[in-house]
Amino acid sequence: MSARPRAAFVVRAALVSVLAWGGLTACAADEEKLQYATDYAGHEPLGVVGYPTSESLGITQKLIWRLADGKAEEVEALADDPDDAKGDVERTARNWIRAFHEGAKGKVTADFYDEGSVRQLVVVYFHDTGQTKSFLVRLAGRTGEDGWRVTMLEPDPKQASAVPDWVPRTPGSLGSKTTR
Repeated sequence: MSARPRAAFVVRAALVSVLAWGGLTACAADEEKLQYATDYAGHEPLGVVGYPTSESLGITQKLIWRLADGKAEEVEALADDPDDAKGDVERTARNWIRAFHEGAKGKVTADFYDEGSVRQLVVVYFHDTGQTKSFLVRLAGRTGEDGWRVTMLEPDPKQASAVPDWVPRTPGSLGSKTTR
């Protein structure tokens, strides 16, 4: 093979590789979009107060949807779980589903507190059941490479359903700023 046809072959092979990789990436992105559209259509819209980032809103929305669906493994998958706390995360996911499953199927408002570039405190109000839940969402991994995750270290059922005394009765009452 002369130099010119060999170069053309290499260029074609590289192009095929790039297109194949792009197709796989597009498929994953399309699958993610389809999952989001399916979830969005199948659940009550989430009310929002405060100033979430698109990422803190996204992880919160997924959490509420998974609680509504009652899928413990999928709730666990959203956790920022240190390896040494796997059991706590599993128990927390089950506790949260037991406590908030019914409320998550109805109208829910999420109040996002403070600035959310790397972490954000979220308080959710389950209107149909009158329940309130607070949790922290944050970038996971040493440099945020693991994306946004939910802190789930409440293995005690009472702890999982407890409401901190500073949480207001209605969303937005504190102007989405923590005062503690």
